[in-house]
Amino acid sequence: MCMTNATKNVQMNSELALERLLQLCVSGDRVATRTFIQQVQLHGYTSMQLSNELYWPTMQTIFRMWRQDQLTMLAHQYSTRILRMLVDQAQAGYEQAPRNGRTILCICGGNESEDLAGQLCSDLLEAGGYEIFFAAGGVANDELLSEIGQRRPDAVVVFAASAADAPKIRSLIDNVRSREANPGMPIICGGGVFARAPGLAEEIGADATADDPFAVERMVRGALASPQTRAAPVAVPVASLRRRAAVA
Repeated sequence: MCMTNATKNVQMNSELALERLLQLCVSGDRVATRTFIQQVQLHGYTSMQLSNELYWPTMQTIFRMWRQDQLTMLAHQYSTRILRMLVDQAQAGYEQAPRNGRTILCICGGNESEDLAGQLCSDLLEAGGYEIFFAAGGVANDELLSEIGQRRPDAVVVFAASAADAPKIRSLIDNVRSREANPGMPIICGGGVFARAPGLAEEIGADATADDPFAVERMVRGALASPQTRAAPVAVPVASLRRRAAVA
């Protein structure tokens, strides 16, 4: 496939931008990072493009390097805090769709990386017109079940990167389905553990899964456009070998 010089330059610039942002995040240099992002914005990047094309890929790289012990604790702390700053700034610049009257409860795993991804996911959904309640991680399932029963959200989004989160998520979904606190409410799972174990989300009772916050937003939109009401509680299937391995 023939590629023009202009196309090559755009791709090269994107790769260099990602590499530079990663270096700045790991270094902890907040001022230099803000200056770099301002320079990128001068090339026409919107806040949404920054999140989609720079911040999320950089988060993924940081998460992967951390899991593989390729980052020190200090570098990881620097990186996640700088990315948090950038995500906060980007959210203020998102174009907001009209409110659609739908409410979504968002939760995530308990570590800093998952919290950051959960925040980005919540920000995107809010920009899409939804009323978002972001509980983050560390909330006990009984509290979440009570909140679902009282608030009756139109959907629940769970974003998790760690396999250690899967048993708690499975328990939450099983309890939501068995109690029928909100019949027909879709539950959408996203994040690394579901990408690494294809089919896991469906096996633990989720309605849909996606690898990144932008895909989660599309899944939510699709699920709420054609909701399916469950007539009765669904029996919990016996865990498969894949599911056991993913949650071990």
